[in-house]
Amino acid sequence: MRVLALTKYGAEAASTRQRLLQFAPFLHRHGVEIVTRPLLDDEYVRALAEGRRSSRAGIIASYLKRLGTVATARRYDLVWIHFEAFPYAPAVLERLLSIIGRPVIVDFDDAIFHMYDRHRSRLIRRLLSNKLHPLLRLASQVTVGNDYLRHYVERFNPAVTVIPTVVDTQRYVPRQRVEGKPPVVGWIGSPSTWRYMEEILPDILPTIGQAGALFRAVGAGPQAQRWTEIESIPWTEASEIAEVQRMDIGVMPLPEEDWARGKCGYKLIQYMACGLPTIASPVGINSTIVQQGETGYLASTPDQWKRALQRLLGDNNLRRRLGHAGRDRVVDRYSLASQESHLLQAFEAASARNGKRG
Repeated sequence: MRVLALTKYGAEAASTRQRLLQFAPFLHRHGVEIVTRPLLDDEYVRALAEGRRSSRAGIIASYLKRLGTVATARRYDLVWIHFEAFPYAPAVLERLLSIIGRPVIVDFDDAIFHMYDRHRSRLIRRLLSNKLHPLLRLASQVTVGNDYLRHYVERFNPAVTVIPTVVDTQRYVPRQRVEGKPPVVGWIGSPSTWRYMEEILPDILPTIGQAGALFRAVGAGPQAQRWTEIESIPWTEASEIAEVQRMDIGVMPLPEEDWARGKCGYKLIQYMACGLPTIASPVGINSTIVQQGETGYLASTPDQWKRALQRLLGDNNLRRRLGHAGRDRVVDRYSLASQESHLLQAFEAASARNGKRG
């Protein structure tokens, strides 16, 4: 089976790596060849991370190139679309996929439909709130990262499978903690999600400081530089795992909003795979990944965040016990090995069906 993968971003985007590329070796062993064609390249991703504007002409050129790529889809056995083929473009472009005569599988791990139906522009909401519906209807299979996304897709297509975002637990492994060093409370992400962390920093930084601990942010971008009390580390793919391993507690705050409910808890899975106890907002899938008092703590209010931090920072054995339990949970449910066969089954099911769904 030859698969044309139409990703939104290049390999430097976590969603591209985690939702498809890391599965490629397993799929190859089972006769599935993946040919990846991103809409927006790695330079675009780097510009986002660094807070730089991308060239409008370059983006237009990318969309024109995508049209040409779609025209070649008949050379493949299946078309795999990450997110959507033409973001913010009229739905008629998504309908082009219905005439290529090949099965289509759609995957997303964010509530991308809220980019349209919750957009601040009334014009965008009016013109594009139904944009994804034709794509979801024509898909032979849809894979999503959590139940919130599944419930949305089921309105248009019953052939939907939840495949959580996962990590390779052969690479994400716990490290030996060095005794005597200040514990590190850590966050990893991108500039787009750093705002969630900033909202609670004024509440938790005093608690972290009083415990003699440090706060380290990885991948937060230029915005993090204004916080003199934290250590801001640039994200790189090569150093990503090592930076998580340098932490002692992993945190993931989220606001109680629809967009956040579509998140797939990737940070938590990274932390737990490396044997870290976690503290997270009980929003969306976070409440499923984190088991209260067993792998970490769920915190809604500033007082809950402070108490959870005090508990973990003051007890090395508790951190170790919760970290071990979290590691076991990830290996069982959120590891690459646990989900490889499910993705292969989705590809095989899509291939066996007519790619056009009306």
